[in-house]
Amino acid sequence: MTSTIKVNNVQNQCGQNIINENSNTITIGASGDTIALASGASQTGFGREGSVDWQTGSIKTSTFTAASGEGYFCDTSSGAFEVDLPAGSPGAIVAIADYTRTFATHNLTIDPNGSEKIGGGTAGQAIVLDTNGEAITLVYVDGTEGWINVQKATDTEIGETPAFIAATGGTVATVCTNFKVHTFTGPGTFCVSNVGNALGSNTVSYMVVAGGGGGGMEDAGGGGAGGFRESESPNCSYTQSPIAASGGTTVAPGANPITVGAGGGGGTPPTSGPAAQGTNGNNSVFGGIPAPITSAGGGGGGGGECSTDNGIRQGKNGGSGGGGAGVYSAQPQDPPNGPAGGTGNTPPVSPAQGFDGGNGPTLPRQSNNVAELGAGGGGATQAGQKVPSPTTTGAGGAGGAGATTSITGSPVAYAGGGGGGVHTYPGSACSTRSAGGTPTAGQGGSPGPCSSKAGTSASANSGGGGGGSGGNGGPASYGGGTGGSGIVIIRYKFQ
Repeated sequence: MTSTIKVNNVQNQCGQNIINENSNTITIGASGDTIALASGASQTGFGREGSVDWQTGSIKTSTFTAASGEGYFCDTSSGAFEVDLPAGSPGAIVAIADYTRTFATHNLTIDPNGSEKIGGGTAGQAIVLDTNGEAITLVYVDGTEGWINVQKATDTEIGETPAFIAATGGTVATVCTNFKVHTFTGPGTFCVSNVGNALGSNTVSYMVVAGGGGGGMEDAGGGGAGGFRESESPNCSYTQSPIAASGGTTVAPGANPITVGAGGGGGTPPTSGPAAQGTNGNNSVFGGIPAPITSAGGGGGGGGECSTDNGIRQGKNGGSGGGGAGVYSAQPQDPPNGPAGGTGNTPPVSPAQGFDGGNGPTLPRQSNNVAELGAGGGGATQAGQKVPSPTTTGAGGAGGAGATTSITGSPVAYAGGGGGGVHTYPGSACSTRSAGGTPTAGQGGSPGPCSSKAGTSASANSGGGGGGSGGNGGPASYGGGTGGSGIVIIRYKFQ
């Protein structure tokens, strides 16, 4: 049996309409009333109009779980925190707003429930709100797109998902858990597949060391170290060298070519000719980025004590300058301070990529004394050394010290200057080799009555200068040491 009640109004005991029809508009409830569904009941057909109930009485200052249908004002002025979204069901809605306009200083992270998506992104991937005054309204649509921001783009922009640099090339190692290091000991390509963003990583640290200069021949100066350039990205954290810049560099997508400079050759006979000077090292380049980073090859050491051309005796300019040769007596062509060392940081960059070579001393010949003492080549952090006065024993000038960095995860030194050569006269005590600057830059040769020794070569991929030879001519085997080849190292945060 079907019953029908026909009325236009239903009133409560106080005579107020609680259900009223007027021109096909039905109003439920009177002013001040609350309409509620009984526990366990459900509704259909009403839906939401993209609105939420803003929780103005509870400003959020720490991580919390949101409820569907509610909006929250979040205060990050005391530090960043997280909002965990509820489990998504079609029509669920949550809104967030920046209460103190501090999202840029202290970000707010929005984390989906489980493996749900936000804006069709990666399953389970959070987003970050990082713009002051930002507000978003998220509605859960379905499993394909997940939560979608329905607020107008002119009112707000949804936060970025952190992205990290990704690249291949060189020898790759993972250090300190979250960092990749690419080491290039020869030419190659740093191939970037993702340039990242500021929330993840978008800059790299780099170290670019050029090939060291060769040591000179005959009482010669040591080769200058290859130019040393380093810059630490704010995304990285390691102990950098004392001459490193800060900021790193952004990288270009695709192929970024790498050039690793070879070391310069040592001086060779004839000792009266230009071949007695060491050869400059070759440049190393980290290219393809917004502006290529070039380190200059180290300057060759001066040589040819027997030469009447003082230019041959001088060290050459370069990333670090080559050391000047020693001479046994003042001659008209000799400057008062002896043959000059080469000028470092050539061409100039800031911070400086290297130091000057030492000046070769002009010393009077003295029987039974060491009289011909080449100067050390310049290093990344120190000038090459000059021997101030003749001694009965000893060595040529020491090479300038290199630079130590932990860009690879442990401390390693690069770009030390080569040691100067020394000629010992008959009757004097045997001399020791002059030291190369750290790391294994070339030592100076120490020929004389004990033995004839060439300058030693620097280690490969050290950027060190070759050692200057001693002696009074002699075969090519007594020549200057070869400079060490360069190296390029790139470090970045990958997760």
